Amino acid sequence: MNTVQQNLKLIREDISSAAAKSGRKTEDITLLAVTKYVTIERTKEAVDAGIVDLGENRIEGFLEKQAAIGDEAIWHFIGSLQSRKVKEVINQVDYLHALDRLSLAKEIQKRAAKKIKCFVQVNVSAEATKSGVSPAETLAFIQELAAYPAIEVVGLMTMAPNTQDEDVLRSVFSGLRQLRDEAAAQNMSHAPCTLLSMGMSNDYKIAIEEGATHVRVGSALVGPY
Repeated sequence: MNTVQQNLKLIREDISSAAAKSGRKTEDITLLAVTKYVTIERTKEAVDAGIVDLGENRIEGFLEKQAAIGDEAIWHFIGSLQSRKVKEVINQVDYLHALDRLSLAKEIQKRAAKKIKCFVQVNVSAEATKSGVSPAETLAFIQELAAYPAIEVVGLMTMAPNTQDEDVLRSVFSGLRQLRDEAAAQNMSHAPCTLLSMGMSNDYKIAIEEGATHVRVGSALVGPY
């Protein structure tokens, strides 16, 4: 298995290339290491290699790694979060990538001791197996979040289908970008909505070309185990 440093070098080259192809700056892209399947030691290797942003989707793993690594990292919770679990994790996260319902917003408002930077999760591909607000309901949902001052909507997030079809992937990613642009154009004080969390190990280059600001890379960066 390659070291994280070796993988990181290749991924950063890909990010630079994809950013240049879309007329963007490399520094505008945040590489998020998804460490949910790897050990604390492998996660520390990622931090030592210079990765700042870490993503977890299971509360137990998130809290264990945060206890070991602390504020050396920026912490992203990227998985679906049950309302009853909010109190365990919300004040430890820097970003929540999966705000997808008002019941979750209400619980965040109740439990948060600080303003929480949230991505609204949108199910652009309309897959039954994926969580998220439908594209048609996204703007209205963001508007409703104005009632929860503990929440700042920094952007939108989606998960693309597991496919090699580039046209499908581009359609999903560009669809999210268009929604983000529509939300940002409304100039809502609680929802600057400037960011796009999209793209994973198999499609992050396409996601960057379509406007991603945050790519969530796991297996290609830290390995699957």
